[in-house]
Amino acid sequence: MELIFATNNAHKLEEVQLMVGEQFTLKSLADIGCEDDIPETGVTFQENAKQKTDYLIAKYGVNCFGDDSGLEIDALNGEPGVYSARYSGSRDMEKNIDLVLERLGDTENRSARFKTVISLFLNGEQHFFEGTVEGNIIKERIGTAGFGYDPIFIPHGYEHTFAEMSMEEKNRISHRAQAIAKLVEFLKG
Repeated sequence: MELIFATNNAHKLEEVQLMVGEQFTLKSLADIGCEDDIPETGVTFQENAKQKTDYLIAKYGVNCFGDDSGLEIDALNGEPGVYSARYSGSRDMEKNIDLVLERLGDTENRSARFKTVISLFLNGEQHFFEGTVEGNIIKERIGTAGFGYDPIFIPHGYEHTFAEMSMEEKNRISHRAQAIAKLVEFLKG
């Protein structure tokens, strides 16, 4: 089965393709010739994920899914949240991480969570799947794998950041892995 994944993030596409396996072929926005910057103006992850699929349905009429993910930090009242990708005012993740670390300073409460919501449009119906992983923000970057805030996030029960984990290890526990697992279970069912 072919599904369009509303992303041009090669890391994310590779990560998700690994999780869904060979029974599904994922195509990116670039694969269907979509160079548009799909709006993300919602105030929740679900609204943003739905905006992506709604856009693809309206413009291309394809079975597709889109996700919105982000980091919610308790001491920052849930920030960066839906603004995770552009928290510093740009899409430069180094600047976004710097801003998170600056705003947290020496705060002791460093609890946080990564959250993903997937919106699937399949055969005329919309479905949502969610995943969350709890953890803590550390005071400096560690690791070079992964992307986004991975170098400063240690999931509960682990001693390493997401950026220190192999893609396979991260995919067993991540927020996106949980949401994708629910998506795959639904598609297989």
